[in-house]
Amino acid sequence: QVQPVESGGGMVQAGGSLRLRCAASGRTFSNYAMGWFRQGPGQEREFVAAISRSGGSTYYADSVKGRFTISRDNAKNTVYLQINSLKPEDTAVYYCAARTTYNRTRYFAEGPEYDYWGQGTQVTVSS
Repeated sequence: QVQPVESGGGMVQAGGSLRLRCAASGRTFSNYAMGWFRQGPGQEREFVAAISRSGGSTYYADSVKGRFTISRDNAKNTVYLQINSLKPEDTAVYYCAARTTYNRTRYFAEGPEYDYWGQGTQVTVSS
């Protein structure tokens, strides 16, 4: 099992950047595909980005494509979400999620596909 723990959120002005970090406990982090989701005020949780076990395959929601970058460092049991050109509509609690998979290149974009979730980190973007 892994336990994701997010950090790196904060308050920024529109146009700014943040780097979210998700540290996952456990010795087999490289067996887990990882994803980022977010839930804005009064909104349902939505998919943001996903990355395969190897890190070689990534996938993004259309709303963040070109601005967000997901990456991982398996030696550090960590996945990152670089967020650039922040917009007020990016304001949300950002969650990290994990699931095991035998396929090193597969990513997952649906919340129910993930087994382990962090507590979230708040990102607030002011205009």
